Amino acid sequence: MERYGSTPNHCPNRLASRIRIGGIGIDPVSEREAVERVMAALESGRGGQIVTPNVDILAAARRSRAARALVEAAELAVADGAPLVWASKLAGTPLPQRVAGSDLVWSLSEAAAERGLKVALLGGTPDGAARPTEHAAEILEARYPGLKAVGAWCPPMGFDRDESQWRALVDRFGAADPDLVYVGLGFPKQEHVIARLRAVAPGAWFLGCGASIDFIAGYRRRAPKWMQRSGTEWLFRLASEPRRLARRYLLTDLPVAVRLLADAAGQRRRAM
Repeated sequence: MERYGSTPNHCPNRLASRIRIGGIGIDPVSEREAVERVMAALESGRGGQIVTPNVDILAAARRSRAARALVEAAELAVADGAPLVWASKLAGTPLPQRVAGSDLVWSLSEAAAERGLKVALLGGTPDGAARPTEHAAEILEARYPGLKAVGAWCPPMGFDRDESQWRALVDRFGAADPDLVYVGLGFPKQEHVIARLRAVAPGAWFLGCGASIDFIAGYRRRAPKWMQRSGTEWLFRLASEPRRLARRYLLTDLPVAVRLLADAAGQRRRAM
């Protein structure tokens, strides 16, 4: 897990070095440092994107160059998955902590509220008359007075491939003019959507946050804190949605995590 320096093509607000874990670069920052970096960029008028690699995203990046490019292109890449943090420690290049996207939506919102910034939410899971995206926006505004929720959109499946639906979203998005945008559509769809929306709001910061909007709204339950801290949050999600997640977690992600840790331990032994 060697470190590598920035290149002339890197955006100026990207960290000077990243730690390579399983073939992708991760910025060695804490949650607090990530928030500070975003706020400093916003104050200076620079937009950007946060990507939050976990084992699932790492597996996708190993299968596809296009997926890996989505991770590498972000101004800030933080380790959402605990196995990535464990691997960094085994290899002797430790990351300071796990930085989960589901935590960042809260800490970024708190910092944004202190500055009177505007936030928009895109994604979530519609459930009949329930509107989790709008409810999540209301919860964030209530939790953090000063935060301005200027958009909460949960478009139908395929909206990004339908020209009229996409244009309608872009029009609403442009009129809202958000500073922060949480996009919860799952990797890599949310990253593709972010790439297109950044042209509409180049000064905004975007966070691909997966199921975080549903967590905020209470549509899905997040694992208890002790499971989040111990790196077993995936077990809680597997138990909550076994049909949807069993194949992904057990047949795809688990072998990748085991190989990641074994490679990291081997690298540390070779370096000794």
